[in-house]
Amino acid sequence: MKIVAEFKAFAMKGNVTDMAVGIIIGAAFGKIVSSIVNDIIMPPLGLLIGGVNFKDLKIVMKAATETNPAVSLNYGNFLQVTFDFIIVAFAIFMVIKAMNAAKRKQEAAPAPAVPPAPTKQEELLTEIRDLLKK
Repeated sequence: MKIVAEFKAFAMKGNVTDMAVGIIIGAAFGKIVSSIVNDIIMPPLGLLIGGVNFKDLKIVMKAATETNPAVSLNYGNFLQVTFDFIIVAFAIFMVIKAMNAAKRKQEAAPAPAVPPAPTKQEELLTEIRDLLKK
């Protein structure tokens, strides 16, 4: 039972919840980026190169036989995944850059003016004034 209580305390911490939300949003963002790359960027790029579908690009090392499938290096799929990574990395970079700029702006804001602490002489004068009022 102690393990269950410890796990509950761990799972309910803010950092774990934030991380879970980040992972879920990251997975959804990854799907969006994959769609952008696969459906918007790569088709025109393939058309410019000569009607090539990048996922079909491969080097056949051993042709298929009746009993064995072909052995090939699928470098087109590698290119596709590399484009996905570059776009995700750039998007994350831009988000972090915006967050850092906002943080710098917040740090640069002037702190509220705090009145200076009274000197020893002022404190003594205040005490004398208060005693005279009595």
